[in-house]
Amino acid sequence: MTPSVPAVTLNNGVTIPQLGFGVFQVPDEETTAAVTAALDAGYRSIDTAAIYGNEAGVGKALAASGIAREELFVTTKLWNTDQGYDATLRAFDESLAKLGLDHVDLYLIHWPTPARDLYLDTWRAFERLAADGRIRAAGVSNFRPAHLRRLLDHSSLVPAVNQVELHPGLQQAELRAAHAELGIATEAWSPLAQGAVLEDEAVETLARRYDRSPAQIVLRWHLQLGNIVIPKSVTPTRIAENIDVFGFALTEEEMASLAALDRGLRTGPDPDTFN
Repeated sequence: MTPSVPAVTLNNGVTIPQLGFGVFQVPDEETTAAVTAALDAGYRSIDTAAIYGNEAGVGKALAASGIAREELFVTTKLWNTDQGYDATLRAFDESLAKLGLDHVDLYLIHWPTPARDLYLDTWRAFERLAADGRIRAAGVSNFRPAHLRRLLDHSSLVPAVNQVELHPGLQQAELRAAHAELGIATEAWSPLAQGAVLEDEAVETLARRYDRSPAQIVLRWHLQLGNIVIPKSVTPTRIAENIDVFGFALTEEEMASLAALDRGLRTGPDPDTFN
C-alpha cells in the first residue's frame, strides 16, 4: 500500500507533498534507479539541482514512470555561478531540457552568495519565469532572515519556500519564526544531519519505544513541526522506510525531548559566508 503523504499549501495556493525525495550527491547514472525506487515507494515530490549534475537522471525516471505529470512535484535549483537576470533564464532553460519537462513545480535560488550580490537581479528572472507559467512556485534556499527581508524590500513576490539545513541538531528557530511571519514554507535539507543525530540518546529512546528506526523518529519530528522534508537514500529499503512515517505520532513531551538536541550543528556551509 502506498503511504498517503499530506500536502502543504504554499503562499500562492500551489500544494507540495510534505515529504519528498532528495538526490543530493547521487551520481547521475545511479539517479534514475533511485528515483524509480522512490516513485515505486509512493513519493511524488523529487528535489534536484543544477549543481548535482543529475537532472537528466531524474528526468529519465520521471519519463519512464508512466505517472501523470500533474501528480508529480519537481524541484530544481539555480547554481551560484548562474546568478544574474540573463544568466538565470539561460540556466533555467538548460535545467528544463535536462529534466525533459516543460515546467518545474518549484525553482529555488540555491544560495544567497552575499559577496556576489546578484540575488535581487536573479529574483527578477524568477518573477518572469513565474509570470510566464514556467515555474509554478518560486523560492530560495539557504537564505537567512536578513536576505529574505532585503529580497522583499525589492519585490512583491514572496518566496513560496526557503529550503535550509534543518534537523534536531540545528533547529533554526529564528529563521522559522521569520518564515511564519512572512508566509514562507520551511523545507529541510539534510533532515537527518547526514546521520549525525541518529545516535542521540533521545532519538534512540523513541526509536525503541515506537519500534521504529531513528531516521523515522526524526522525520516524524519534522512533519509534526510542519516542515517540508526531503530525505535522500539510494537504498530501496531505506527509501521505503523513510516514507513510512504516518502510522504513529510523537507526544508534546517527546517533541520537547528532541527540541533539547539543538546545538548549532551545521553539516553544510554557512550561508552568510558561502559564495
